[in-house]
Amino acid sequence: MKNQTACCSTDNFPVQINSKKKEFPSLPVAVIGAGPIGLAAAAHLAKAGEKFIVLEAGPSVGHHVLEWGHVHLFSPWQYNIDKAARELLEKQGWDAPFNNELPTGKELVEDYLSKVAELPQIKPSIQLNTKVISIGKKGLDKMKLANRENVPFVLYVDNQGVTEQIEAKAVIDATGTWGQPNSMNSAGVWTEEEKSLENQIFYGIPNINDKERERFIGKRVAVIGGGHSAINTILELSKLNEKRSDLKITWILRKKNVEEAYGGEEKDALQARGELGTRIHQLVNSGQVQVYTPYRIYNVEQNEGSLKLNGELEGESFSIEGLDELIVNTGSRPDFSYLSEVRINIDAATESVRTLAPLIDPNLHSCGTVRPHGEEELRQPEKNFYIVGMKSYGRASTFLMATGYEQVRSVVAYLTGDFEAAKNVELDLPETGVCSVNLSSTKKDEPCCNTTTGSC
Repeated sequence: MKNQTACCSTDNFPVQINSKKKEFPSLPVAVIGAGPIGLAAAAHLAKAGEKFIVLEAGPSVGHHVLEWGHVHLFSPWQYNIDKAARELLEKQGWDAPFNNELPTGKELVEDYLSKVAELPQIKPSIQLNTKVISIGKKGLDKMKLANRENVPFVLYVDNQGVTEQIEAKAVIDATGTWGQPNSMNSAGVWTEEEKSLENQIFYGIPNINDKERERFIGKRVAVIGGGHSAINTILELSKLNEKRSDLKITWILRKKNVEEAYGGEEKDALQARGELGTRIHQLVNSGQVQVYTPYRIYNVEQNEGSLKLNGELEGESFSIEGLDELIVNTGSRPDFSYLSEVRINIDAATESVRTLAPLIDPNLHSCGTVRPHGEEELRQPEKNFYIVGMKSYGRASTFLMATGYEQVRSVVAYLTGDFEAAKNVELDLPETGVCSVNLSSTKKDEPCCNTTTGSC
């Protein structure tokens, strides 16, 4: 029997060494997701003269963004536009929005993303209604090592009920985490009871002024979550009581005290974010919101049409009864289901790209203390496969849209042979940081991003 020697480590995979010679020159780079980060990747690839294809599961670009289209971002336009995309747009005569204005999700799509998608260098390469169902290497399953780097990727996609195969020389997964919400359960576990009550549970920020308005009038509604998404939700619900006072709002969060959720208020470096803290502070003080904190939810059950939460309040068993609707703002998580045949390295706790985990862990960082990073930190054991954007952060809430733009700039530079540019840091943020808050009233390790939008 021949001696067999293990040559690879799943924990310390070999450093990738690319060359300026383009591999599989006839094949495109596949970008999954036509949101802000995916389209930024397309813009950088187009600028570099690289062949690419953008695969979007939804019927339009920015499909997921439109689902929270009524919500304002905390960061102004200045930090929401990718540099390469801006350059291509301005060559077409595009007038950029004012730098200091705060867009809604809908405005981000209509005034920016849709314009990028219409660029002649990008439009022909976008496939809508195309869902990626699996990715692998051509003719090889994940166990096979021999010649692995010398065969292309194969993406299996569902295009309106028909399965197609697309070959690619590299893959950039920019699908984000929207659509995979976390459970309300404090242990993070999805129970059958929670799944069965989907008609009385809303995940995200409802559009109170439009299609979800009638759903909550006259109800007792519990909002679950301690971040800015939950605050936004409560403020939207409170607008219904400006004309009618029969809506009862309950706020359930895990923080030691509700004051931790207010943030810097008028001292906040971002005015829009500070105003949220001030407004929710006033609303709680007025008695319009009933607060339970720290409360940990163990299960939910239905009792004669109403909902009952069982858990612990300040360490003691406690149930909250008589609820008509629950709105859950507990963040989201990535979907790795279609990556089972790709060699990836994911952190066990954050579910982020493993190398990023110590840099972004919300137990240790806010998005203002995450240092810039690029291709090298995003490398996977599978050569030329990258997870970028919010998905690269897994379940951590410290992601910035501007950080995602820097990620794809670096990755595309590497894929096109410009290794020096790939190593450089070109993230341009103000001295205070778009998200950092250095205030005595805010813990330095408290996440400050909007976990719904992935931006501050």
